[in-house]
Amino acid sequence: MAPADLGLLGFDSLLLPVELRRVNHTASTNICILCCASAINPTITTEMAEPTPTIELVERVERLLLRYDELRRTNELLSLQVTALTSERDSLKSRLSAARARVDALLERLPEADTKTPS
Repeated sequence: MAPADLGLLGFDSLLLPVELRRVNHTASTNICILCCASAINPTITTEMAEPTPTIELVERVERLLLRYDELRRTNELLSLQVTALTSERDSLKSRLSAARARVDALLERLPEADTKTPS
Protein backbone atom coordinates (compact mmCIF):
# COMPACT_ATOMS: atom_id res chain seq x y z
CA MET A 1 0.00 0.00 0.00
CA ALA A 2 1.48 3.32 -1.01
CA PRO A 3 1.49 6.29 1.40
CA ALA A 4 -0.97 8.08 -0.92
CA ASP A 5 -3.46 5.21 -0.39
CA LEU A 6 -3.32 5.74 3.39
CA GLY A 7 -5.22 9.02 3.05
CA LEU A 8 -8.10 7.11 1.53
CA LEU A 9 -8.26 4.85 4.59
CA GLY A 10 -8.50 7.81 6.98
CA PHE A 11 -4.83 7.86 7.97
CA ASP A 12 -3.21 11.22 7.42
CA SER A 13 0.34 9.97 7.85
CA LEU A 14 2.38 7.04 9.02
CA LEU A 15 3.63 7.00 12.59
CA LEU A 16 7.12 6.33 11.30
CA PRO A 17 8.85 7.74 8.22
CA VAL A 18 9.48 4.21 6.96
CA GLU A 19 7.08 1.38 6.36
CA LEU A 20 7.80 -1.54 8.69
CA ARG A 21 5.24 -3.79 7.07
CA ARG A 22 7.83 -5.87 5.24
CA VAL A 23 10.56 -5.52 7.86
CA ASN A 24 8.97 -6.59 11.16
CA HIS A 25 5.21 -6.44 10.92
CA THR A 26 4.57 -8.35 14.16
CA ALA A 27 6.35 -5.70 16.25
CA SER A 28 4.62 -2.72 14.66
CA THR A 29 2.32 -0.36 16.52
CA ASN A 30 1.16 1.36 13.36
CA ILE A 31 -2.59 0.75 13.06
CA CYS A 32 -2.46 0.71 9.27
CA ILE A 33 0.14 -2.04 9.28
CA LEU A 34 -1.77 -4.03 11.91
CA CYS A 35 -5.06 -3.76 9.99
CA CYS A 36 -3.46 -4.80 6.72
CA ALA A 37 -1.45 -7.55 8.41
CA SER A 38 -4.46 -9.02 10.19
CA ALA A 39 -6.16 -9.55 6.85
CA ILE A 40 -3.03 -11.22 5.50
CA ASN A 41 -1.92 -13.02 8.65
CA PRO A 42 -4.81 -14.17 10.90
CA THR A 43 -2.47 -14.61 13.89
CA ILE A 44 -2.07 -10.85 14.14
CA THR A 45 -5.15 -9.24 15.62
CA THR A 46 -5.76 -5.74 16.88
CA GLU A 47 -8.23 -6.87 19.54
CA MET A 48 -7.02 -8.18 22.87
CA ALA A 49 -8.85 -10.71 24.99
CA GLU A 50 -10.79 -9.39 27.97
CA PRO A 51 -8.45 -9.39 31.01
CA THR A 52 -9.36 -11.74 33.82
CA PRO A 53 -10.03 -10.41 37.32
CA THR A 54 -6.71 -11.85 38.46
CA ILE A 55 -4.80 -9.99 35.77
CA GLU A 56 -6.66 -6.78 36.61
CA LEU A 57 -5.83 -7.28 40.28
CA VAL A 58 -2.15 -7.87 39.51
CA GLU A 59 -2.03 -4.74 37.35
CA ARG A 60 -3.70 -2.71 40.07
CA VAL A 61 -1.29 -4.02 42.72
CA GLU A 62 1.65 -3.15 40.46
CA ARG A 63 0.30 0.38 39.98
CA LEU A 64 -0.21 0.71 43.74
CA LEU A 65 3.35 -0.45 44.40
CA LEU A 66 4.69 2.10 41.93
CA ARG A 67 2.60 4.81 43.56
CA TYR A 68 3.86 3.71 46.99
CA ASP A 69 7.48 4.00 45.83
CA GLU A 70 6.81 7.46 44.38
CA LEU A 71 5.16 8.61 47.60
CA ARG A 72 7.98 7.17 49.72
CA ARG A 73 10.60 9.01 47.64
CA THR A 74 8.57 12.21 47.81
CA ASN A 75 8.26 11.83 51.57
CA GLU A 76 12.03 11.38 51.92
CA LEU A 77 12.67 14.52 49.88
CA LEU A 78 10.13 16.48 51.90
CA SER A 79 11.70 15.25 55.14
CA LEU A 80 15.09 16.49 53.95
CA GLN A 81 13.54 19.86 53.10
CA VAL A 82 11.90 20.07 56.54
CA THR A 83 15.26 19.35 58.18
CA ALA A 84 17.03 22.00 56.10
CA LEU A 85 14.30 24.58 56.74
CA THR A 86 14.29 23.84 60.47
CA SER A 87 18.03 24.41 60.57
CA GLU A 88 17.67 27.65 58.60
CA ARG A 89 14.86 28.82 60.91
CA ASP A 90 16.97 28.13 64.01
CA SER A 91 19.90 30.02 62.46
CA LEU A 92 17.67 32.99 61.65
CA LYS A 93 16.23 32.97 65.19
CA SER A 94 19.71 33.12 66.72
CA ARG A 95 20.72 35.94 64.33
CA LEU A 96 17.56 37.85 65.24
CA SER A 97 18.28 37.39 68.93
CA ALA A 98 21.84 38.65 68.46
CA ALA A 99 20.61 41.65 66.46
CA ARG A 100 18.05 42.50 69.16
CA ALA A 101 20.75 42.34 71.81
CA ARG A 102 22.94 44.73 69.76
CA VAL A 103 20.01 47.15 69.28
CA ASP A 104 19.23 47.04 73.01
CA ALA A 105 22.89 47.76 73.81
CA LEU A 106 22.91 50.73 71.41
CA LEU A 107 19.68 52.07 72.92
CA GLU A 108 21.22 51.94 76.40
CA ARG A 109 24.21 53.95 75.18
CA LEU A 110 22.03 56.78 73.88
CA PRO A 111 21.70 59.74 76.21
CA GLU A 112 18.35 59.96 77.85
CA ALA A 113 16.18 62.50 76.15
CA ASP A 114 14.67 65.27 78.18
CA THR A 115 11.14 64.20 78.82
CA LYS A 116 10.00 67.79 79.35
CA THR A 117 8.84 69.51 76.25
CA PRO A 118 9.80 73.14 75.71
CA SER A 119 6.88 75.53 76.12
